[in-house]
Amino acid sequence: MPGDRHQSRVMRDLALSSSVDDGTGGMSQPAVASTAKRKEQRVDRAAKQESITTLNDVFKASSVVVVAHYAGLTVAQMQNLRSQARQAGASVKVAKNRLAKIALEGTDVASIATLLKGPTVIAYSGDPIAAPKVTSGFAKANEKFVILGGAMGKTALNPDGVKALASLPSLDELRAKLVGLIVAPATKVAQVVNAPAAKLARVVQAYATKSESA
Repeated sequence: MPGDRHQSRVMRDLALSSSVDDGTGGMSQPAVASTAKRKEQRVDRAAKQESITTLNDVFKASSVVVVAHYAGLTVAQMQNLRSQARQAGASVKVAKNRLAKIALEGTDVASIATLLKGPTVIAYSGDPIAAPKVTSGFAKANEKFVILGGAMGKTALNPDGVKALASLPSLDELRAKLVGLIVAPATKVAQVVNAPAAKLARVVQAYATKSESA
């Protein structure tokens, strides 16, 4: 009947209007969800790549890197660690182990990759003494903070090696002492002050090995 045909046509038009004006360009809900997921994955990949690039720059620029477990520490304790590191001229970073391992590729401190297991934190500094000194002092006051080792350039450091570095005067302290005790030619003093970190690392590693065998 004419009335039934008219009603059917109206219902069909309403259904068509609903499918077009739902704000998805006519896409089904599964298709919309899939598109959103792909966008989220692209953003996530970009964020991970940025993190890897940042970490790679850190590893390349640092004279020393220390790795430690921090499970059980409170937010306040971690903030305290960061504050101490900042005051000493070092930095502390918590990063995903998988991303950190990728960032280590091709760097002098790549040996620390084997230490990146579980809840790890890395401390690093341009001064080869700063990061070891901060982390060793913090570990003494916080038993849940456990130093695993580290690296000074291409020289791998075990926990004793990190502690040995921590026991040495910082570069600023050494420079201050040298300035006050200039009994050698200026060129000789400059050679001592600017001695390669690798040379110091060999001395520290030998000290650590001796400690282990004692």
